[in-house]
Amino acid sequence: MASSLSLILLVLCGLPMAQAQLKVFNLRATGLPSDILGITDGYVKVFCGSATLGKTEVRKDTVNPWWEEEFSYFKAQAQDVLRLEVYDRDLVFDDLLGVCQRQIRPGTHAHDCFLKKGGTLHYVYTLGQNN
Repeated sequence: MASSLSLILLVLCGLPMAQAQLKVFNLRATGLPSDILGITDGYVKVFCGSATLGKTEVRKDTVNPWWEEEFSYFKAQAQDVLRLEVYDRDLVFDDLLGVCQRQIRPGTHAHDCFLKKGGTLHYVYTLGQNN
């Protein structure tokens, strides 16, 4: 019996973890702060675990930007960390306005994230099985 259990555990440990498709979409922000250089030129960088999924276009001169981009990742796993970083593009250095992080879970979820330097990021993600 002990050898059967050991064999089962060995086989289970060798199986890959279930991967799923992650989609991040409907990104928009409200109330982003302005600085001495003017109104915010906002954009968002998107990550899942150690993978970089991309970044949005810069929305110039608006404290309430929205972005049309949709980001997909086919190797996501439940409990991976989804991270969104919101920036204000400037001439020399882009200012980090805030970071939103959460462990993902199956299904479709809408979230609001309050940014450290002011404003709120709104986004939706879906985590479903790969076909």
